[in-house]
Amino acid sequence: MGESESRRAPEEIPLEKVNDYAWRIPKYKSGMRVPGMVFANEALLEKMKTDRTLWQCTNVTWLPGIYKHAITLPDGHEGYGFPIGGVAATDYDNGVISPGGVGYDINCGVRLLATTLTEKEIRPKLAPLADTIFRNVPSGLGSRRKDLTISSADLDRLVVEGVPWLIKRGFGWPEDAEHCEEQGCMANADPDKVSSTAKRRGLTQIGTLGSGNHFLEVQKVDKIYNPKTAKAFGITQEGQVTVMIHCGSRGFGHQVCSDYLRVMEHAVQKYKITLPDRELACAPGNSNEARDYFQAMACAVNYAFSNRHAIMHWVRQSFQQVFHEPPEKFGLKLVYDVAHNIAKVETHKIDGGEKKVWVHRKGATRAFPAGHPDIPADYRSEGQPVLIPGSMGTSSWVLVGSQKAMDLTFGSTAHGAGRMMSRSAAKRQYWGGDIKAALEKRGIVVRAASASVLAEEADQAYKNVDVVADVSDKIGIATKVARLVPLAVVKG
Repeated sequence: MGESESRRAPEEIPLEKVNDYAWRIPKYKSGMRVPGMVFANEALLEKMKTDRTLWQCTNVTWLPGIYKHAITLPDGHEGYGFPIGGVAATDYDNGVISPGGVGYDINCGVRLLATTLTEKEIRPKLAPLADTIFRNVPSGLGSRRKDLTISSADLDRLVVEGVPWLIKRGFGWPEDAEHCEEQGCMANADPDKVSSTAKRRGLTQIGTLGSGNHFLEVQKVDKIYNPKTAKAFGITQEGQVTVMIHCGSRGFGHQVCSDYLRVMEHAVQKYKITLPDRELACAPGNSNEARDYFQAMACAVNYAFSNRHAIMHWVRQSFQQVFHEPPEKFGLKLVYDVAHNIAKVETHKIDGGEKKVWVHRKGATRAFPAGHPDIPADYRSEGQPVLIPGSMGTSSWVLVGSQKAMDLTFGSTAHGAGRMMSRSAAKRQYWGGDIKAALEKRGIVVRAASASVLAEEADQAYKNVDVVADVSDKIGIATKVARLVPLAVVKG
């Protein structure tokens, strides 16, 4: 997920303290349809005040048909239109859809695998495994996998059928789709709504990490907080090895967003929508412009699910190549795959009744509670797995969704650490070689496409993900299950 250089908000945003972890932005000026709600502790809130995060949250309250409040989550920071870490729900019939509420990297998300190995068992093979994964999974800006060739017709099928299309072609295991959000295939995808430029960019990038904050980590379970739920998710002991894949829809999704932002800018004029920021360009949910965007966005969602799925397939192959045993021997079962940048049609309780809404989640994880029908059957008694990746070299988290999230945040929680400084600022301050040396001194194997990306993604450029997870837990919008720490990091 990209971010602009931080800029000061053009005005001071008033805040009313609700409790230690919740702050209300009142309807203090004309145009605001609802209040804003910020979920953060004092320290996270102070950081949000240094850029345009709160101003952008306020701007989101102008969207026609918005319900309850515009939400900024603990990892919130400045983005395009919406803050990253932003959630908003608009009425299905009388509300709008805004690409700025999804972002450029459509369905940037995270996939977690659980193995039967322990750190002690994997440590002797860790460096060769990292080398093999780095070789098998292309990473870096413009990366492509030369030996996966799909035709234009194949791409059209893939973006409609998603993960099941790849499974039918021998990528992954039949049960994998059950542990993906949307079963790895979002409905209503229509490749005819995707430009030829987006398709051309997407043809060669399936199964690639890309660059920026995307990563692939071999991790270990550092601490289990909820043994019952952890066991249901396949996390059985501290020291257990896991694999986390964090990436999105690559150039395909970026182009879809770019194409439809232009469409939406015209729609704002056509439908006479008043907005405080052109980056919030939107269209009525029942308009042709919104329907076209939603169908193209669904294609990018399925592209991203498929991208992570192909990477997972090559991770399993990498284990087989290094350990000379079939991957099934080491578990390597998919725990879950969650989307962090997406718009969905959902039903939520609002003002005492059920409302069908467009939920925008931008840098936000769905966090549905136990019993929800959209959760895989084997997890339904516990709740939905919530995956929160950290910054490079720090912890990542498994949480579980809750009813509190349905009440407060339209079933959502944070998606990651959230940046503290821009990439260009990080490159000015840090040197990639120093970052690599510091990680390796801690026993973390590092493989990266370039030194500059290590500087951009330095841990110090991000908020403390442990604090973000703790705030989510304290609020109750997703509660702690397990903390994971890296053993090997593969970066684009």
